[in-house]
Amino acid sequence: MSETSPPPVADDAPPASVAATPTPVATMNPADCAQQLKLRFPALFGGAVKPLKLRIQIDIQERAPGVFTKQALSAFFRRHTGSTSYLIAVSKSAHRFDLDGQPSGEISDEHRQVALDELARRRANQDSRRELEEQQRRNRAGLLHDFEITTLTKANFCALKGVPIDELDGLLEIARGEAQERARLAPPPRQAPPFDRQRRPGGPSSGAPPRRPR
Repeated sequence: MSETSPPPVADDAPPASVAATPTPVATMNPADCAQQLKLRFPALFGGAVKPLKLRIQIDIQERAPGVFTKQALSAFFRRHTGSTSYLIAVSKSAHRFDLDGQPSGEISDEHRQVALDELARRRANQDSRRELEEQQRRNRAGLLHDFEITTLTKANFCALKGVPIDELDGLLEIARGEAQERARLAPPPRQAPPFDRQRRPGGPSSGAPPRRPR
């Protein structure tokens, strides 16, 4: 046999595509776990988000043994049950649901209130972030306006405004982009209708009787 000849292959060796080792279950990430759950239990995990039956992980392990590790399911459910859409479902639904999409237990008032409190907290945080972002936009717009009319040097202008000189150009660039965006989204100015001689007071279209010639 030549030294360059490939080693013999057993007749019963599987094709490379079949012999490839699949992704170990232990490394399944939450996205993969969600996809598998949707495929295996579409009545619960397909479509609109539903509140889950308590201790649903036990049911999953019994119905799909060896498919999901406890760690993979725990990581998925931490993300799933912490999502805003799931909290909304818990706050509005009267029941929890099993793997077949059937009602399985009522949602307690305590759990519903926890969901409502968390939703309120998130809305408050979102409103605070929105208000902060709007204030920062106003500050940048004012900075741009003052920079365009100032006679100060850049160093003195930054000292007056309390802005690091190495950050000024970046802030002004952001402010210019925001100004262009505001101009693009602003509604077009209303135009006055053209003057119609036929509709002037006393004209033929005004409803007033025509004047008699003298």
